[in-house]
Amino acid sequence: MRGPPSGRANEELCVMGLHFGLHFKFCAALTLGALVAQPASAQSSVQVLPSVDVWASRTGSGITGASTSIITAEDIARSPGLTLQDLLSQEVGIQTNSTSGGKNGAGTTVDMRGFGATAVSNTLVLLNGRRLTDIDLSGIDFSTIPRDSIERIEITRGNSGAVLYGDGAVGGVINIVTKTGTDKAPTARIEAGFGSFGQREVNASAAASKGPFAVSVSGNAVNSEGYRVNDSVRQRNGVGDLRYTGSDGKAWINIAGDDQKLGLPGARLVTTTSSELETDRRGATTPSAFSKKTGSSLTLGVSRTLGGLELILDGNLRRKDQTVFSSLFGFDTSDARTLTTGAVTPRAIYDGQLLGMPTRITAGVDYYNSTLEARRSVALNDPPYDTYNLRQQSLAGYWQQSVALAPSTDVSFGARLQGTKLSARDVYDPTAPGAFGAQPEPLDSTESNHALHFGAEHRFSPGFAVFGRVARSFRTPNVDERIGVSAFPVDFKLKTQTSFDMEAGVRGRVGPVEYQSSIYEMLLQNEILYIPFPPLGANVNLDPTRRFGVENAATVHLSDDLRVKGGLTYTRATFREGLYAGNDVPLVSRWTGNIGVSWNVYRKLAVFDAALRYVGERRMDNDQANFQPTIPAHTTIDLRLGGAYQNLFWSASVQNLFDVQYFDYAVASSATYGRYNAYPLPGRTFMLKAGMTY
Repeated sequence: MRGPPSGRANEELCVMGLHFGLHFKFCAALTLGALVAQPASAQSSVQVLPSVDVWASRTGSGITGASTSIITAEDIARSPGLTLQDLLSQEVGIQTNSTSGGKNGAGTTVDMRGFGATAVSNTLVLLNGRRLTDIDLSGIDFSTIPRDSIERIEITRGNSGAVLYGDGAVGGVINIVTKTGTDKAPTARIEAGFGSFGQREVNASAAASKGPFAVSVSGNAVNSEGYRVNDSVRQRNGVGDLRYTGSDGKAWINIAGDDQKLGLPGARLVTTTSSELETDRRGATTPSAFSKKTGSSLTLGVSRTLGGLELILDGNLRRKDQTVFSSLFGFDTSDARTLTTGAVTPRAIYDGQLLGMPTRITAGVDYYNSTLEARRSVALNDPPYDTYNLRQQSLAGYWQQSVALAPSTDVSFGARLQGTKLSARDVYDPTAPGAFGAQPEPLDSTESNHALHFGAEHRFSPGFAVFGRVARSFRTPNVDERIGVSAFPVDFKLKTQTSFDMEAGVRGRVGPVEYQSSIYEMLLQNEILYIPFPPLGANVNLDPTRRFGVENAATVHLSDDLRVKGGLTYTRATFREGLYAGNDVPLVSRWTGNIGVSWNVYRKLAVFDAALRYVGERRMDNDQANFQPTIPAHTTIDLRLGGAYQNLFWSASVQNLFDVQYFDYAVASSATYGRYNAYPLPGRTFMLKAGMTY
């Protein structure tokens, strides 16, 4: 039998894990082996500045007491950043990290309230209120959602979203709401762009309505050679929406698909005596590694309105096929998987009076059924030495109610009860090329979990309010955490993670200034993390951990044409007890800040936007002991100048204006000081776009 790889090969194989949901386990385990062994629409792009709704928590989901914000279609169109992750990173409480050069946002992780390596499992992402976060660790690839298709992005910080949306809403919820053609005259938009490193893209969208029917479609295509060797991306995305709106009901069909291929160049090795970040920053350690992914989704739904009661029945089917291959120093490895998720989510929404008080009630049932087949082999065409089959079913009932106790006082409370059933099996073939390890014991488990929320908001005046909440949430282990790394024995059993949150804050308006500030504490039990204990690494339930933070956001309307928006966040993520008590959780910056300027220079003919982002130093992945150097802090500035004349529009943008050489993700040796693998991000880049509407 063939044993696990050694040396530099182990370090670079961690990049495979990112694109398979095995990222943080692979990085820690494989780095351990190596490092220890060795020393927008045209209108939205030019319209006047969008307003900021500081009362967003009183709309939509009705999660009173939570810290919330909304990113509008105008914000998206005018962002000087090129990706949704760039835009999200301008929001307080959100950090990002990337191992894929930041190209088109592929491989960039969004982290809410400081979860570092496990951010993809602790930040819940929704599309039109429906879960996008899967049961594996692959995370949400925001680059697969055409930007022109987005109407707004709703952000709810903290774990109160767990009542409405369930498992994984620990750090917060990001809900992406797409556009429809309802009540719109026929419109169409096409845009083309080119930029640094051979990037070329085309974006197109159209919408129309006639009588009760409406249709909208959006799509985009992106090709880029990438910043580094073997850093290319080829991506195609599309989404279509057809709906009927009657006097007392609606029906809709939504179809989406994506196709992506990424080059995976690997990391740059840094030691105390040498640094590939300096000698060959743009080189590739894995020049033939790649990731291929295709996805498809179908959603059907109907609703019926009876007075103040709306009844909704909808369902969704999603499929994702993904393959990652890497070859380093003669060692090949391949991982292929198919993930299918079906869901039915009937619910009822009541808006009316209860005991004379305005009331909104949302109640429903969520059923999800996910199946995963993961095949691990050496070469692409080799038989797999491990074939994992996992099936997870969850059934939940929930109730959330918001009540206006007085014209100036709202309260919200809710509960969710969820049962989860898991079946996990491995077919191990010791005769297959590259086979090593052992077959794990099968697992059949059933468990119940619950989430709770209570929040309140009191408005002392039209311009000043206080809010607060307490909430409980949970996160069941995802399938990749149960599978672990094939080099070591697999134990499917892990405990469910729970979190208890407390938060309080203020928001309001003073003249031209809108502001929101909050302070929170999160106490977690059984947090799940990969710990590289020699000689075997494993996913484990940690001793109790803690998050504490302060988030401040403000917007100043200097005039009808000039707006300044800024934020400052302090996030502290620590181990409360156990071996690492008092240490910082890796990949979480204590301080982050941003300033954005939006200026209508001259009507629609010229608009200017700028974004400055500061990210403080953070511990490297795999450095729970906190003895390695930190990832350095960095500050970047992005600029955009755009305009429109009649039905023509254009924009020119520059990212990382001062050509800062930085990285925001690295994997550290657990034994050798100053030895780590870093994933460099691009320096200064440019993008030019032009298009027209019809």
